[in-house]
Amino acid sequence: MVVQQHRSGGGARAVCALALMGVMAATAGCGGRGGGGDRAMADERGGADSLDAVRGAAAVLAGTSTVTSAGTGTGAVTGRAAPRAGAPSVAGSAEVRTSMETAAGGTRVTIRGRGTYDFRNRTGRLTVVLPKDAAGEDEHRPIVELLAPGALYMMNRGAGVPADKWVRVDTTTLADGNLVTGGVTDPMAAAELLRGAREVEYVGRTVLAGVSVRHYRGTSDIGRAAREASPESRATLAAAAKGFRTRTVPFDAYLDEQGRLRKVRHRFSFANEGPVVEVVSTTLLSGFGVPVSVRLPDDGDIYTGKIEQRQPGDGRTGSGA
Repeated sequence: MVVQQHRSGGGARAVCALALMGVMAATAGCGGRGGGGDRAMADERGGADSLDAVRGAAAVLAGTSTVTSAGTGTGAVTGRAAPRAGAPSVAGSAEVRTSMETAAGGTRVTIRGRGTYDFRNRTGRLTVVLPKDAAGEDEHRPIVELLAPGALYMMNRGAGVPADKWVRVDTTTLADGNLVTGGVTDPMAAAELLRGAREVEYVGRTVLAGVSVRHYRGTSDIGRAAREASPESRATLAAAAKGFRTRTVPFDAYLDEQGRLRKVRHRFSFANEGPVVEVVSTTLLSGFGVPVSVRLPDDGDIYTGKIEQRQPGDGRTGSGA
């Protein structure tokens, strides 16, 4: 299977520096079942219906897709659909759990996040926990990340940033479009990336956290995803499409009976001077309809000074704006 490759220097330590660029070097520039009929049967076999279901996942989360055939997840995007009386929440917001696992030269590091996300407003708040020594120190305080269209805000950034200040990153300037930079793939970006899906295979049904889901596997083209994405996500995905060496990203996606994305795993691969570095980003969604409150920092709360940056592989530090 083809994997995505990106230029990055350094060895195993560079894995953390890359997957946590926003965390460690922020501004371096870098209803139930029923019916179904022929449509549901076609979805079980895969093919065009599977492709539609996967490509439409972002629209379902944002509440701009009409799910047909009693939740096969194959509805066309026709504008915001009014929910059926008594039906479970199809879209809007969710509780989020993330993991980003990197591996190079036998070294494996996992970064975990947890929080909530509003898919209609493209905003979220997550707490990101670094593994021991991932930031070049024995311990690191959890990092609070605020996600917004075109921006990433971080508290407890470290590296010379005052404890009461936020760091703001323009994600449209990042070479990866913040798909891995912050140690967390923005949940909406993870879903929007599926708009570029191709060669989708229907793997079968399984149960995820007690919920029956359909498992799909395929590859996604970042360039296509950027062209098909919502205006709020288009710029960051377009940056990723230009910055990566190849646009193809393998994925596994799991959709429930309402067509909602419950889990998505993207596999990235970065070309280093040494061994190939693999980055596996997983996003899990649950608790749909949960209240989400995100207040972006005022200008006076944003740090504008220089940030110390650990240079991969040599222990030295530099500075960034």
